[in-house]
Amino acid sequence: MIRLLLTLCIFSVFACSQAQNLQLGAERMDEYLSELEGKRVALVVNQTSVINNTHLVDTLVSRGINIVKVMAPEHGFRGEAPDGAKIDDSRDEKTGISIVSIYGKTKKPSPEMLEDVDILIFDIQDVGVRFYTFISTMHYIMEAAAENDKQVIVLDRPNPNGMYVDGPVKDDDINGFVAMHPIPIVHGLTVGELAKMINGEGWLNNSVASDLKVVSMKGWDHNSTYSLPIKPSPNLPNNNAIALYPSLGLFEGTVVSVGRGTDSPFEIIGYPKPSLGTYTFTPQPNAGSKYPPLEGKKCFGMSFSGTETPGVLTLKHLLTYYSELKKDTTFFRSYINLLSGTKDFRKQVEEGWTEEQIKATWQPKLNEYKAMRKKYLLYPDFE
Repeated sequence: MIRLLLTLCIFSVFACSQAQNLQLGAERMDEYLSELEGKRVALVVNQTSVINNTHLVDTLVSRGINIVKVMAPEHGFRGEAPDGAKIDDSRDEKTGISIVSIYGKTKKPSPEMLEDVDILIFDIQDVGVRFYTFISTMHYIMEAAAENDKQVIVLDRPNPNGMYVDGPVKDDDINGFVAMHPIPIVHGLTVGELAKMINGEGWLNNSVASDLKVVSMKGWDHNSTYSLPIKPSPNLPNNNAIALYPSLGLFEGTVVSVGRGTDSPFEIIGYPKPSLGTYTFTPQPNAGSKYPPLEGKKCFGMSFSGTETPGVLTLKHLLTYYSELKKDTTFFRSYINLLSGTKDFRKQVEEGWTEEQIKATWQPKLNEYKAMRKKYLLYPDFE
């Protein structure tokens, strides 16, 4: 808990004035606390699951709620595990509550995991990008709960990229943990709104419906900017990285480094080729990335530090780097299909399409998605 409080202090500098009037779903305890009394509760939470500087686990325990287990997503309960690291079962040192991993071999809770559970609460800060794995964890929580007759309560939090919608909508034949839903890269929904969409559109296995309750926020809308008081994961350390993530995240399907293994992940790009730029960095193993791409190699490229551009998904830099590296490398990895959500994207880049031409092909499905999205909005929209 001391470490968590230090993290809160460090990242409080990113909090915006709008947040002073914001009431998170977790803070609206009158909307859900009575439903937890006398029930066996499992929490799907991480280091962002905080109410007024106190973790949700500690808050609910202090109110006498029976927390039978915590289910830990990618990066673990305290959000300190490196990207892709296996999360082991353990116990919380402070409360003694069992911590069960739902990242790695077991991403979906088994019936055995839910035998001693009546209600599951999901309270994790998302960043509004399809390939960010916490929304996939939420999907599996809802699905497992539906299959085992358990209730799910989603405590809503702001989407820092919630002021726009952009990117290709995922094709039906592209599926994986970072590509679970037919939504664009920047989906423009809070986790609560997305949970309603998952249920409403029948996306759970065999079209089962979750017994879902969303505790909405007050004082937020889709025109609002939001600065996260706690970093959502080790490699998204600040607002700038979060704003750049939709665009630079696509580089993870290429040979180019996005700065994993440095102090500026998702704020820099580079590759070991001097002609790419004068900015240099050398990825090394660190707390956020145990095996960073291009480890130990001097990369040349660009830094976007201090250039936060919320509301934009750009292909400019990816197209430039493809042009520079296509003769020297196999630029794309197969992972690009999962990240983009479509096999067409790689082909379009390799055939020399412009950004305008590529984005034009997204529009028909984007328009359909935007119309569907409106049915599930809980807050005033940006349009």
